[in-house]
Amino acid sequence: MSEEILRKYPELVIEGQPTVKQRLDICNKAVTQMAIDASKACIKNWGRSVSEITHLVYVSSSEARLPGGDLYLARGLGLSPETHRVQLYFMGCSGGVAGLRVAKDIAENNPESRVLLATSETTIIGFKPPSADRPYDLVGVALFGDGAGAMIIGSDPIPSTERPLFELHTAIQNFLPDTEKTIDGRLTEEGISFKLARELPQIIEDHIEAFCDKLIRNVGFSDKDYNKIFWAVHPGGPAILNRMEKRLDLLPEKLNASRRALADYGNASSNTIVYVLEYMLEESSKTKRQDQGDGDWGLILAFGPGITFEGILARNLTV
Repeated sequence: MSEEILRKYPELVIEGQPTVKQRLDICNKAVTQMAIDASKACIKNWGRSVSEITHLVYVSSSEARLPGGDLYLARGLGLSPETHRVQLYFMGCSGGVAGLRVAKDIAENNPESRVLLATSETTIIGFKPPSADRPYDLVGVALFGDGAGAMIIGSDPIPSTERPLFELHTAIQNFLPDTEKTIDGRLTEEGISFKLARELPQIIEDHIEAFCDKLIRNVGFSDKDYNKIFWAVHPGGPAILNRMEKRLDLLPEKLNASRRALADYGNASSNTIVYVLEYMLEESSKTKRQDQGDGDWGLILAFGPGITFEGILARNLTV
């Protein structure tokens, strides 16, 4: 939120005003432009032509329209009209890893395909004017952030032109029965109203170990090997990271990338896992130079409405 926006839309600071139209006018345009910018940067780093993208997976919980943002992103990038598009809406914090899972499935089932995964979020859709009656809202304002991210996913990389960063080995999704109200979001006349139950960190702590064990046993690891693998965890908030670290007895540096992303960008919903992976690659390149790298294998994790656990067993190909 900025003073410029509030001057243009002064009704946003009036309690109880039906402003969903104004919010969507802002958000729909903003998330498209951020997704275009992130995707262009990603495609440039990839090094191949935009015309070689065959599929698009677009993730956002910050817009609502028909046609969806996937079409506007495809048009803004100049993708072929034959590009196969999938959009994942309102998956919240788990959306980025869910997008990776879907892109992985597409790539493995379509030889020679190249899937662009783009995520884009803005908090304006859920902005509330400050109120002494809702002091807890300040926590949300401090915690959540805006941004966008993008990745290219494919199988059988071309050695001469592509430098793969991760191998996505196994992807799973679980939801916890009877937790639907723990993360509750509703589209109202005032925008999106979110409620996060205080027991969310405890619920994640109670179930995280069994979920991770399902993934790591695929390559012969056990719970005794938690500190032998990397951890790319969506930082829903400090309490979630702290409880995971304690429950799994992780070394403090294992969640460095997640804590850096949270400190620098806040919880930017589906985007944040992109920032975490980028920081993790940066840190692994430093440890590689010092010949102190961790093992290749690790977990990419996120938690969202449902409560839904998304996880990918991956191998870091840069260490």
